[in-house]
Amino acid sequence: MKSATRFQRQQHHGQPPSQQRGMLLLEALIAILIFSLGILGVVGLQAASIKQATAAEDRAKAASLANDLISRMWASNHATLSTNFSATGDGFTHWLETVEGSKLPGVKGSDSLKPTISFTDGPASATGIAVSTQAEIVIKWQAHNESSAHQYTAIAVIK
Repeated sequence: MKSATRFQRQQHHGQPPSQQRGMLLLEALIAILIFSLGILGVVGLQAASIKQATAAEDRAKAASLANDLISRMWASNHATLSTNFSATGDGFTHWLETVEGSKLPGVKGSDSLKPTISFTDGPASATGIAVSTQAEIVIKWQAHNESSAHQYTAIAVIK
């Protein structure tokens, strides 16, 4: 008989079953809400990660294009360097075709994002001819969903 009384006492310690109705459902809904917020946070991090990876890819393309032009300048005749790679020179126009085909966003067909090259003569030799030329290459691009353009600048000394 003693065990039956114990059982009855244990049953009355918590809230009566009528007051506990719906608590399990409420706990489950709160757990689902917390889980959903966590998933939304992970999705947001993934979106930011993709955006940063795309920006890094564009910077790498710009660096590769600038290095390509520097290589072409080193392989060309130093005496005709600034003429060949001016805005209307053959070397520049051939390289510009490569830039426009690179899928760097916003470069093709945009005058404001067109790459630029400027030359500065280095010290002159005894004959008065520049021994080296400094070339500054500026490559700009702009993604479709961004309001401002990005810029990559490379400076090389061509001898």
